[in-house]
Amino acid sequence: MWNKIKKMLDEKQITTYQLSKLTGISEQSFSKLRNGLSKELSFSSMVKIADALDISLDEFR
Repeated sequence: MWNKIKKMLDEKQITTYQLSKLTGISEQSFSKLRNGLSKELSFSSMVKIADALDISLDEFR
């Protein structure tokens, strides 16, 4: 999951800090995902990320 999010962040030139501020999801949650301590995000978090990055939820499939 993190690889997909990271790819989209790079394409949009957005940092995880900025994404955290846009979504209200803590940087710690993104850190856990990046470090493999968390494998998945809740549906509501996925919606927030998709909205912040202006992408479809289908991008996460």
